[in-house]
Amino acid sequence: MTEQTEIVDVETSRVSCNGGGGALGHPKIYLEMGDEHQITCPYCGREFRRPKDAGQKS
Repeated sequence: MTEQTEIVDVETSRVSCNGGGGALGHPKIYLEMGDEHQITCPYCGREFRRPKDAGQKS
């Protein structure tokens, strides 16, 4: 069985991740994409994607 990466579409360049597993998750962290349109959580591998036409909203 292969594990599938969760992809979350977002509208902002700053996102937070806690692993989504309650007590089984990880510490809540904030990630900043800057000029990029994708960032991956270093704890759980969840990918956050922002459309290229989205403004630089925070």
